[in-house]
Amino acid sequence: MSQEQKYPRIRKAVFPVAGLGTRFLPATKTVPKEMLPVIDRPLIQYAVDEAIEAGCDTLVFITNRYKHAVADYFDKAYELEQKLEKAGKQEQLELVRHVLPKGVRAVFVTQTEAKGLGHAVLCAKAVVGNEPFAVLLPDDLIWNRGPGALCQMADAAQASGASTIAVQNVPREQTGSYGIVATDDFADREGRISAMVEKPRPEDAPSTLAVVGRYVLTPRIFGLLESTAPGAGGEIQLTDAISSLLAEETVNAYRFRGTRFDCGTHLGLIEATIRYALDHEKLSEAAARMMQSALDELGVHENA
Repeated sequence: MSQEQKYPRIRKAVFPVAGLGTRFLPATKTVPKEMLPVIDRPLIQYAVDEAIEAGCDTLVFITNRYKHAVADYFDKAYELEQKLEKAGKQEQLELVRHVLPKGVRAVFVTQTEAKGLGHAVLCAKAVVGNEPFAVLLPDDLIWNRGPGALCQMADAAQASGASTIAVQNVPREQTGSYGIVATDDFADREGRISAMVEKPRPEDAPSTLAVVGRYVLTPRIFGLLESTAPGAGGEIQLTDAISSLLAEETVNAYRFRGTRFDCGTHLGLIEATIRYALDHEKLSEAAARMMQSALDELGVHENA
């Protein structure tokens, strides 16, 4: 069997977007957290672009019955398009028309009950079918000037023939905030996962490699999720099912190239906005001046 037959290129990506985003209330009372903007695009667009770059042409959004904004965003906006066309605003018109490129489809699946990330992924089973797929958590925005994190992972998964989980090094004192992996023969950017420990104390952590929101998984995960008992918070945990997968298949940790911003927190969203502004083709110089001016002013106030 060829390597490509053993682990074909991922074509489907799952986006769990059913959460309530309570950290950002009151903004998220009506606006899903995945629609919060970084510069001129919502968080979900960055995750979608990353999946498309990796080769995905079917995007599966796991949402709840109250969230319509994400579906509306990826739907056609006939009235807006007509107004932009009549006004001769061709550049803005193209932006609106191409939030999804031709050949890429969006599928929306409702998670009827909030039963956790594992259950959200399980909701995608009928659409994904019997093939490897990706899971992207839009809260984790990953910035890189080269290939995106998922593209790197898809290449690694195809080459190794194994499920692949994104990890990053964190300070040891922060291991209690993450799932931490133990690995065998970790070299350069990749190593086989031997165990996963959820939020260990620093002295108990087997490493400082923390799991972040990108996964490339085989369809076997669906059967394991169906038999996974509710864990922390009474929810079906994806990490519990992955721990079971370790006993059956090789699962690799992959330390991606790039910088991750935890946009599920206020500071993470602010940090991402600053980084993307400083890297923006049209805004970088002006943004740098404004930030420097604000820092200078703050310095005057602190010394007063």
